[in-house]
Amino acid sequence: ELNLMKEQKLSLVEVVHVFFMEMKEMDISRLEKVLFIFDGLDECRFPLDFQNTVRVCNVTESAPVDVLLINLIKGNLLPSALIWITSRPAAADQIPSECVHRVTEVRGFNDPQKEEYFRKRISDQNLANKIITHLKSLRSLYIMCHIPVFCWISAAVLERMLGEAVSGEIPKTLTQMYTHLLIIQTNIIREKYLQNQESDEEMLLKLGKLAFQQLEKQNLIFYEEDLRECGIDVTEAAVYSGVCTQIFREEFGLHQSKVYCFVHLSIQEHLAALYVHLTFMKEQRKVLKQNQVWRILLNVLKQNQVCRTLSDVHRSAVDQALDSQTGHLDLFLRFLLGLSLESNQKLLHSLITQTGSSSQNKEETVQYIMKKISEDLSTEKSINLLHCLNELGCVSVEYQKEAVLLSIQL
Repeated sequence: ELNLMKEQKLSLVEVVHVFFMEMKEMDISRLEKVLFIFDGLDECRFPLDFQNTVRVCNVTESAPVDVLLINLIKGNLLPSALIWITSRPAAADQIPSECVHRVTEVRGFNDPQKEEYFRKRISDQNLANKIITHLKSLRSLYIMCHIPVFCWISAAVLERMLGEAVSGEIPKTLTQMYTHLLIIQTNIIREKYLQNQESDEEMLLKLGKLAFQQLEKQNLIFYEEDLRECGIDVTEAAVYSGVCTQIFREEFGLHQSKVYCFVHLSIQEHLAALYVHLTFMKEQRKVLKQNQVWRILLNVLKQNQVCRTLSDVHRSAVDQALDSQTGHLDLFLRFLLGLSLESNQKLLHSLITQTGSSSQNKEETVQYIMKKISEDLSTEKSINLLHCLNELGCVSVEYQKEAVLLSIQL
């Protein structure tokens, strides 16, 4: 909710009173112990310039909210106060080391906890064993299971596919798993809103545009103006969050101000990739410089060129992901490449009308990724590119991954 106050000038005392009116009678400067908890620094939408921000020491002095936050963290405001900040690593790295006294990392599931989750989540233990066995047979998916939400997604999809008479290939890649989840959730919307005039494709394009634009800005929380920019009105948002609760969520802050988010960043990344793929397939013959949404991806536009093929899009996306200092496009890239496979195109046919892929595009993309892997990349970037090859269905990925890891160790 501090994002909603970024245009205002307030004192620290006034900010506290906005959120906690019952503290109006207290003088926070006289309290022996004060603890401030800032949950989600990575969702902050104002700049945090720790080097050039004006110094503020008086709790009654008015200043922009970002200035107050920086001075509180630096200890200029309320030096005796304790500050507890939760954040993703990239945003946390903005805080100067001299301001940090303790760092705690929240880790995901270890291997025994992964199995424990599925055995508790799935009441039929035979089915739970099938799911565990399937995931263990696919290293890239089993590694992802350290993220609790991915265990939940895997359980939701595989319980349906392994436990019911559902036809189709069992998901073997990240893209397949998330695409199946999207299909399940879209079917729920169809069942509950039969009279809805909006097609599945229109809904997915709107949500995808929101996902992509906010991923570009590295935003996880959205506001009404963000939705309006993507053609989503508040009524539609309520429908999406009310029905599609496992994809899109509407929440209320302390003062009942509405904020929106995808249930998990990985779902936002999948929808963003789907949007980029679909938009290109629909508009590939246009000069994409006219479309702002491509500016992050299509570095070929620096030469004022037209992005003519899907492999052009893929090469540009690979370059942008490698250039990112925070890795915020890594999973997006894996999804974007995976969505180009014919098997995933067939999955999407029930939702969208225009898809497209070709073996030539795939081969060109694979060769480009192999070229990049041979360059001097960080361990993390090399491994992510190998995961990308896995999404493209390259069978020798596991061997290549081990080779890279061994060469790094040497």
